[in-house]
Amino acid sequence: MEATTKRVHEDPVLRQRYSFERSTDSDGDEVLHVDIWVDPGGGVTPHIHPRMEEHFHVLEGRASFLAGRTWTEAGAGESALVPPGTRHAYRNRGDRPAHIRCDARPPTSLQAFLEDAAALSRAGAITRQAIPKGPGAMLKAVAMAHHYSEDTVLLFPPLPPPSIQRLVVPPLARLAGRRGYRPGTYADAA
Repeated sequence: MEATTKRVHEDPVLRQRYSFERSTDSDGDEVLHVDIWVDPGGGVTPHIHPRMEEHFHVLEGRASFLAGRTWTEAGAGESALVPPGTRHAYRNRGDRPAHIRCDARPPTSLQAFLEDAAALSRAGAITRQAIPKGPGAMLKAVAMAHHYSEDTVLLFPPLPPPSIQRLVVPPLARLAGRRGYRPGTYADAA
């Protein structure tokens, strides 16, 4: 039997690393397993997955999870469930790294989104608050927001509310496309 090594995608700005694995559950449905190593101070900004449930399991360390408007703390052996359509985020507010496993059902485009986001981070295109640095980075981020909008809705300033994003993002995404920015290729370029 041949040993395989999972590729780890580093997101230095948001202070985390990801690896991905897919499986099928007992009902025959596909599950995306995302191993996330979050350094102290790391985490993601609030967002929604309209069609996807995420079940976070803390394997090592501690993590804070936002679901709706409530933050909860979880340590090793504890978990947090985020139903589809729920505003959520996570953070490592401790002083040691945390290892979290997220089981995403259905997987949608989560892996591609996280790979593109990590590539923008490695390119130095975003701030710690995930705000794009400069016009080129803004167009890449807008192209990403549009490309993945059915699966991931970003909810943090300076972005307008989702109802306004639906009006503003498509024309900006077309401009980004004319400039050659294509989500799904950011990870290849980084």
